[in-house]
Amino acid sequence: MLSAIWETEGLQTVGIVMLVFASIKLLHLLGLISFSEDSVEDELELSTVRHRPEGLEQLEAQTRFSRKELQILYRGFKNECPSGVVNEETFKVIYAQFFPQGDASTYAHFLFNAFDTDHNGSVSFEDFVMGLSILLRGSIQEKLNWAFNLYDINKDGYITKEEMLDIMKAIYDMMGKCTYPALREEAPQQHVEVFFQKMDKNKDGVVTIDEFIDCCQNDENIMRSMHLFENVL
Repeated sequence: MLSAIWETEGLQTVGIVMLVFASIKLLHLLGLISFSEDSVEDELELSTVRHRPEGLEQLEAQTRFSRKELQILYRGFKNECPSGVVNEETFKVIYAQFFPQGDASTYAHFLFNAFDTDHNGSVSFEDFVMGLSILLRGSIQEKLNWAFNLYDINKDGYITKEEMLDIMKAIYDMMGKCTYPALREEAPQQHVEVFFQKMDKNKDGVVTIDEFIDCCQNDENIMRSMHLFENVL
């Protein structure tokens, strides 16, 4: 499926599908894709970690996860991250395991920054579940806002060609040239030009959040990608 999308669809679809797909890989690593209800703890165990997450009721109110789903997510998160937080290096290790045919470090860096909403250099359990809640259960508007934030590397409210090219190269590097040998070296730049021709409505050289959302909502391929993983948990 991803191969067909990469070869036939535009840059926007590839990028959005890949950010969701990579998040699913993170869930799989934590053992949360397939689980048994017998293994669910009755309550969150907070005493064994240095970072104590917010109360279960508060997280339940702030996300679209049930109490039981939050318990499952926390158990997996705690098992993999005993300190209660994830740093950028951990993200890089995770994606290196799942994309051994390429170099996932740059994409992992961008994805980490998208999850690290307070920009303190670590992703807490709260950061983790808030991001997943949007990617897996959020509205189309929320998912596209999250995607825009990923592409807006310097967080100034605009996507430039340089930022989009950095993301595109990161995706290409992660997938690996051996996986898509037919892609030419100039393919990322060409995809960026297509992206801006379609999304930069006023031709000022940057894409705003309104331009991004408007264009994505009118693209059938992107809209389909928004629903691919809604029933993972």
